[in-house]
Parts: sequence; C-alpha cells; structure tokens
Amino acid sequence: MDEDTRYEAVRSRDARFDGAFFFAVETTGIYCRPSCPAVTPKRRNVRFFPTAAAAQGSGFRACRRCRPDAAPGSADWNVRADVVGRAVRLIGDGVVDREGVTGLAGRLGYSARQVQRQLTGELGAGPVALARAQRAHTARVLLQTTDLPITEIAFAAGFASVRQFNDTVRTVYARTPSELRAATARTVRRAATPTAGIPLRLAHRGPYRSDTVFDLLAAEAVPGVEDVSGLPGRRTYRRTLRLPHGTGIAAVDERPGTGGTGTATHPGGWLDARLHLTDPRDLTTAVQRLRRLFDLDADPYAVDERLGADPRLAPLVAARPGLRSPGAADPGELAIRAVAGPATAERLVRRYGKALDAPCGPLTHLFPEAAVLAGAEPHGTLGALTAALADGTLRLDPGADRDDAQAALLALPGLDAPTAAVLRTRALGDPDVAPPGADVPDSWRPWRSYAVLHLRTAGEWE
Repeated sequence: MDEDTRYEAVRSRDARFDGAFFFAVETTGIYCRPSCPAVTPKRRNVRFFPTAAAAQGSGFRACRRCRPDAAPGSADWNVRADVVGRAVRLIGDGVVDREGVTGLAGRLGYSARQVQRQLTGELGAGPVALARAQRAHTARVLLQTTDLPITEIAFAAGFASVRQFNDTVRTVYARTPSELRAATARTVRRAATPTAGIPLRLAHRGPYRSDTVFDLLAAEAVPGVEDVSGLPGRRTYRRTLRLPHGTGIAAVDERPGTGGTGTATHPGGWLDARLHLTDPRDLTTAVQRLRRLFDLDADPYAVDERLGADPRLAPLVAARPGLRSPGAADPGELAIRAVAGPATAERLVRRYGKALDAPCGPLTHLFPEAAVLAGAEPHGTLGALTAALADGTLRLDPGADRDDAQAALLALPGLDAPTAAVLRTRALGDPDVAPPGADVPDSWRPWRSYAVLHLRTAGEWE
C-alpha cells in the first residue's frame, strides 16, 4: 500500500487494516489505528508507521480512544518465513525480555547487528524498541485489570527498573502509572482477588468462525490438561500452560454470533479470556500463545477474498466466513500428541505429567516435558521425537525455520509426510501448507492451509 491508499483506509475508518499499519498526527502528537473514530486529520499532518514501536520511537503517544497498542497483530508474520517474520514472532513470545537481543539473534542464526539492521530497516524499530512497546502494553493491561502493586507490575511487564517503567508509561500514554490506573478505575472493573485471574480481550480483525475452532479443540482435548464445557455458541475452553517463569491456566470463551449467521460467526471484535498465572511476568508469553492457538492475528478478508475467487471454494467460503486455522499453545506438546495419538497422550499425562499445586476443576496436570518422556519412553517414533525436541535437534518455537523443522521431522524414523504437514500447519503456524501429493492449485497460495480446512470442514476432503 502507498501512503495515499493508507490515508483512504484511515478516512474510511477501515478496521481491516488495524495492526497492518498505524498513523500519527503531527499536530497532536498522537498515533492511532486506522479505524480510530476520532475526526480524520488532514493529509498533510499524517505520518504512517509499520509498527506501534516505530510510532512511539518517533515521539508519538498512543490514542486513548482507539488504543492502537491493543490492535490485532499483522497477519504478515503468520505468512512470512524470513528473518524479520521469525524475529517478530520470537519478540512476541518474550524472548528479548528473557534472553536479550543476543539471545534473539542466536535463535535466528544471525548476529545482533544484522537483526537490528533488518528490523529497523523494515519496521522502523529494532528489537529493543519492539519489546519496549510490548512491555508498555502488558503494563497497561496489568494496571487496568489487577490490583497488583505498581512496583510488581513494573517487573512483571518485563522492565529492568521502576524508573524505566515509569518513563516508558509516561512516554507512551502521557500519564504516570498511577494516573493511568486511576483514569481507568471508573470504567474498568479490576479483578478483586488474585484467584479471579487477569481478564483479557483477545482482539481479532474481521469475522471469526468460532464454532469450528471450539469443535476442534473439544475433539482433541486431553483430559487433565484441557477441558471444553458449555453449550455450543457459549463454550469455554480451558487448559494448563507451562510458561518460562511458572505455570498458568487459561480460559477462553466462545462468543455467540451476530448478523443472521447463527451462533457461529461474529464480526471483528475479541474473545474474552482469563489467565491465572503463578508469575505475572508470563503474561505476554501466555497471551501470544493463546493468540497463535486461536489464530487471532489472521486476516480473514485477504483469505476469503483469495479463496472466494475459486469456483470450488467460493460456496464454502460464503458459508463459513472468517474460518480460522488453529495453531498450538505449545508446539512441542502438539507434536508429541500428533505422534502418540489421543489414548497414549492421556496415559502420558497421567503417568509423567506434573501435577498442578492447585488443581482447577478437571485441569490437574501440565503436559509432560519432552526431556522427561525421552528418558522414560525412549523407543520408537515417539522416543525419537521427544529426544530431538529435548536436545534442540528439532525446533518448533515461533522463530523456527519452517523448512528446517520439516526436514528434521521427516528425518525421524517412522514419522510420515502427512504428519509433518499437519505439524507445519499447526505447530509452526504456516498458513500455506498442502497435504503431500495433493493436487491443489497455485491460486490458493498463500492460504492453502485455510483452503484445505474449508474442504475438510465441509466433508469434501479426508
């Protein structure tokens, strides 16, 4: 998109581009998402940025009306497999906060200087600035939704010091942390107790076909680790999470639909969620893992436009607008479950899963770690898979090279190409995967994963 096209999107308040780019107004010093309801600024006063971090780095603060820092992430990072796409996914997972820029670069196989140069050149912000913008958003969520002391929030959001935290919040939101909390206390009801969890709204763009996602999660749920309860249209998905600093329990609600399409689809908005964390420093990582699981950063407009032009897929797309391709909250766990099968996965949880200190209803365990399974059951394809995951021969994290990961999967004894394709789609979040040997047209690219899901959902593909 050129800048004139971007301005037309801003003038029409087109929510399809929320998260794809941001605009700032030089006369006010504020940056917004394209759908901001404020009066459209004059073209000569507008600047465009590829990321919120770039806008913040140029001295603009976040709009209080449209909250651009809470916009869905750009769908580009789901599609792209280059170093910039991989880096953005890793930063979203909190790698810079935990391992620094050096750790990020090491995971990507580049020098820190190369990563800095590529991110700055394309996104207008380096890894530190991107992580800083993410920390600011996490801090705002914690200030608005919890009663944690402000000092604890500073470190939970990933800041190295309280001073750094205060300076960043003032820069991004033009308010001190105390003022930001006080301003939202009138409109946002914070969790009364730690046991209530952190309430969240997981934003998405465009229509969201929730019934297909929740049907799949219900069918795959492993007892003790996952649970789906409630009636269709109003179900709640719960699962345990192993996180870098502790453990967590996530709950995500299915939203009833609107617009005459029953309970399956609703227009752009959010999914309500709650997170119970043993360590609030894991908030950013937990949110990103839920976003990948529910495919919340997808661009359904682009997907449906491309696939809807195909005569075979057109009626399926019309029947299920906003169909999503679910990912994985824990890619390694998904790989183990895909190889082991449901019955064996349930047995592994009972025998080797770590019991929660405080069980939550049917959720009692974390899925066992790959290293534990590699030592306990080292034989066969499952043993080879867990050993590769444990020693790093196979990487399935958000920054993994998809081609390298697929090659490592196919090198495992007994792991076939269809299973590798499923893992590339789900564990690695690749939106453009076709089943091995399938005759699919190039016109479905780069959304072949969605095309296959449409056919399978309609019962036209085994």
